[in-house]
Amino acid sequence: MTLSRSVKRKVLVTCGAALGFSLLYQARTYDSQSAARVAADVEESATPAPGRTLRFWATAYCKGETTASGVTVQRGIAAADPSLLPVGSVIKLESRDPKYSGIYTIMDTGPSVQGREVDLYVWSCYEALAFGRRKVELTVLRLGWNPRASSPGVIDTLFRQRERAPKPPPPPAQPPNAPEGLTPTSPPPAADPAPAKPGTLPGGPGR
Repeated sequence: MTLSRSVKRKVLVTCGAALGFSLLYQARTYDSQSAARVAADVEESATPAPGRTLRFWATAYCKGETTASGVTVQRGIAAADPSLLPVGSVIKLESRDPKYSGIYTIMDTGPSVQGREVDLYVWSCYEALAFGRRKVELTVLRLGWNPRASSPGVIDTLFRQRERAPKPPPPPAQPPNAPEGLTPTSPPPAADPAPAKPGTLPGGPGR
């Protein structure tokens, strides 16, 4: 009797502990899923701002010769919803295909480009069809034409690298008494050879 009661108590304690761990695990899983949903909702409702990374849908187009901004279409130009990314915005796009990752300038719009969508210009219509519709990560580097609406460090990274490049040293100064066209490092002009005497051959004695 005593042994059977002890076994029953152990079974009850084990079952209770297992039930408690199960409920705790489910509560943590629910909390993590809820947190992920809240984070996704916040990301989906966030508006583009300099330095902010968002998820967009990307498509590709190939037709047309002139964009809504008046410039000629070319690689590196994209169309977007002007209410989110106005013309003049600069974005950095990250795609699973590195061929399409890089810096794009929003220079075009379109009636079918609404909300979180960007339409990348490609030269080939076959390439545009093969591109399809895919998810990309988009970082806003500049919002519109205003250079002040740029993410920190973008101006330094993209536009001031040439200013930071080392400049070649200036040429050495020419002394005031040096003849015109003669620098201190250039050798003096060679003297004209003396004219050979009549009856002798050039090349020195012994010829």
